[in-house]
Amino acid sequence: MQEISRRGALGMLCAIGIVAALPAAPRAQPARMQSWPLATPSRTGIHDVAPAPDGGVWFSAQRSGHLGWFDPKSGRTELVALGDRSSPHGVIQGPDKAAWLTDSGQNAIVRVGWPDRAVRVFPLPDGAPYANLNTCAFDGDGDLWFTGQSGVVGKVATKTGQVSVKDAPRGRGPYGICATPAGEVWWCSLAGSFIAQIDRRTGESRVVEPPTKNQGARRVWSDSRGRIWVSEWNSGNVSVHDPAAKSWRTWKLPGDTPRAYAVYVDERDQVWLSDFGGNAMFRFDPAGERFERFGFPREAANVRQILGRPGEVWLPESGTEHISVIRTA
Repeated sequence: MQEISRRGALGMLCAIGIVAALPAAPRAQPARMQSWPLATPSRTGIHDVAPAPDGGVWFSAQRSGHLGWFDPKSGRTELVALGDRSSPHGVIQGPDKAAWLTDSGQNAIVRVGWPDRAVRVFPLPDGAPYANLNTCAFDGDGDLWFTGQSGVVGKVATKTGQVSVKDAPRGRGPYGICATPAGEVWWCSLAGSFIAQIDRRTGESRVVEPPTKNQGARRVWSDSRGRIWVSEWNSGNVSVHDPAAKSWRTWKLPGDTPRAYAVYVDERDQVWLSDFGGNAMFRFDPAGERFERFGFPREAANVRQILGRPGEVWLPESGTEHISVIRTA
């Protein structure tokens, strides 16, 4: 009989439906969690995290007034002092590869250069009231927008260093903020239970009402299509708004009393949520509308924010002073 090549044999086997007899391709490894206790002299009050450009991970040390840097390879932690009365909340990496923080204690935005560790403080304008600064995001022009829970939304024009603030619609509550792939900026109001888009030219905000009343919109994140995902603290839902279609969809997190705090969308458009009610993380697959649970081995992990890089989802455990990662690649 004529010899058949492996490619030819595979084609024949596929045709008659017995391809399963051939060796199977390697399966993707399941996502897995790894955790470290922060090696610091005392409790720092870890709040938010952001991947650093050198492979480390930054965190805001809210209680001690530092920018923290954690090295996953060695487990080493370094603290950079931000100034008198510092109490940072949010931290992200800027287009300049520096760490940018919202510092409620100093009523200022703080930039920490990397790797030089040079600290620069951008105070809110003279006479501006206490803003209770929360989180920040860079728009498509490279300017930084931020929220203040006392009822303000503001901007740092990075080319000039000028800081400006606007009163938020409906007063107190501005919390999470994000930028879309197109460079547009959206934020949400925890106290007001709505999301809003910023007019980057005027600084004014356009309110968009979610379908669930009094849901407590806590954090927002954009997917690759510019849809805005919302973690709803009061309702325990995750919802998504499509600005192009002007539509909403909503799903309840699993469990008896879910409390959705943080939301993050990874490079594969998988949606990650932290649940205070179930002491867990969830990965939500929008295509299949399925939740996958990742429980914490420590009680009251209290993950208040999520950020990542391809193949890694980083988690600050504010309740346990640990830092964790879920590796997906």
